[in-house]
Amino acid sequence: MNRTLTVEPFAMTLSKHGIKIVRQETRTLQINTGLLCNQACRHCHLDAGPGRKEIMDKQTAEAVIAYAKRCRFDTIDITGGAPELNPDIEMLITKLAPLAGKLMFRSNLSVLSDGTRDGLIALLKKNRAVIVASFPSLNESQTNAQRGDNIYQKSLETLKKLNDTGYGKEGTGLELDLVSNPSGAFLPPSQAQTEKRFREILQKKRGVVFNEFFSFANVPAGRFRQWLVKSGNYDDYIQVLASAFNPGAVQGLMCRTLVSVSWDGYLYDCDFNQAQNLYMTGRRIHVSEMKEAPEPGTLVHVADHCYTCTAGAGFT
Repeated sequence: MNRTLTVEPFAMTLSKHGIKIVRQETRTLQINTGLLCNQACRHCHLDAGPGRKEIMDKQTAEAVIAYAKRCRFDTIDITGGAPELNPDIEMLITKLAPLAGKLMFRSNLSVLSDGTRDGLIALLKKNRAVIVASFPSLNESQTNAQRGDNIYQKSLETLKKLNDTGYGKEGTGLELDLVSNPSGAFLPPSQAQTEKRFREILQKKRGVVFNEFFSFANVPAGRFRQWLVKSGNYDDYIQVLASAFNPGAVQGLMCRTLVSVSWDGYLYDCDFNQAQNLYMTGRRIHVSEMKEAPEPGTLVHVADHCYTCTAGAGFT
């Protein structure tokens, strides 16, 4: 029988600390190209997977490109699902790359491992896109349990392929960053210690190099929330997140400088609010309706899942 723990609402915690989460200048446009993915990861906050039909169509993609032209964001961040599986992904990369100082492309790595998307890797390289790759663990059985059979080896093969093209190597200017997530209902260990271990093991044992490393807690939404509830860990996990609340992490929250566009073109303060259907400003606004970036000073929509991004060192 699950216990019911009382966790103070996130908004109340902010109020007790005299904090309001308001927008600064919006510098990043994040684009979710769809929920279709070749994996069905247990920690996925969007419940993405092979059976999902929600995918950004060409008309919406063109509306997003037009919005990027109107606003000229510093960074454009392409994500999913697996953005590689969107049929218009090459058009998006080609047209968005000139519109921002930095183009980021998020990959789960395994989708690039079969050799059928080498042209996409070449296109990312041509446009100097930063590849942000999800590589949850150095433990093969742990990774496969979280992501699917043989995913660990496929991910390693892709990392080596990216290194061979220059990604992650010093002096090339081709940035390859890794993101790690815990495998269960607990906070990640020290990022500095984890990064040191990843660098040592991947380079010495696998011959793989990378640039930046990020270790983030899992957001209790989507498939991860379903797993937490089914395993009886939901209440305890929320309590862990709330207990680790760090008011100092609020300043660097990505939602303060980011606008997130869903696969169907609607706007959110972040990808996690998108997973919870919490629209920016509390109403459905389509990207085609926006003449400019969201105004500084407007309140960011918050809920209890926001404890994830303010726990410990935070999620920036």
